[in-house]
Amino acid sequence: MNPFSLQGQTALVTGANTGIGQAIAVAMAQAGADVIAAGRRDCDETLALMGSGRQMRLDFADPMAARDVFAAERIDILVNNAGIIRRADAVDFTEADWDDVMDVNLKALFFTCQAFARAAIPRGRGKIVNIASLLSLQGGIRVPSYTAAKHGVAGLTRLLANEWAGQGLNVNAIAPGYIQTNNTAALRADPDRSRAILERIPAGRWGQAQDIGQSAVYLAAPASDYVNGTVLTVDGGWMAR
Repeated sequence: MNPFSLQGQTALVTGANTGIGQAIAVAMAQAGADVIAAGRRDCDETLALMGSGRQMRLDFADPMAARDVFAAERIDILVNNAGIIRRADAVDFTEADWDDVMDVNLKALFFTCQAFARAAIPRGRGKIVNIASLLSLQGGIRVPSYTAAKHGVAGLTRLLANEWAGQGLNVNAIAPGYIQTNNTAALRADPDRSRAILERIPAGRWGQAQDIGQSAVYLAAPASDYVNGTVLTVDGGWMAR
């Protein structure tokens, strides 16, 4: 048996219409999974890249949006990638921006995990991969609700692993480094900021979305069956510096 194969597994990937979520969906499809690409917008491009699979509309502005998804069919792998970010100085940050980010990035993630576990625990097997951030490990600047939420993702990943590992579920997270996506376009377009970032990354390059995709396949595959409660940094060595 190929320990990195997802053949016969069904995976739900949230925020799969672009960027890291799209790369995860494509990588899982390449590994043999039947992938459901979920997003608040159409995932047509992702389906075209996968060459198969399905899509689902999920808008986590309603943190309970996925409450009924896992009762409808068997889903073996859950990837919580959907997220938003709001930027402002901490002294100016609004309650609305705080609540919006926390609802999507943390509250929705927890209740989606809960709904998945209620279906998966009776089967005795399931894989959850949460997308954390380097700001699960650092403070950042001008993103207070995002930093708080991503710290919460790391904490919830460990808590859920503690509760569910003995019932056959693996709960892990990936903390992506600086990845070439739309979200980092402004940073890469700023020569000084881009140079400062690259000077700290031992690998000497920006990450590619597929770097995260392949890491997610590992955490979803049998190869990681004894990995639980881990926040895997995929950052070219940024946190080692």
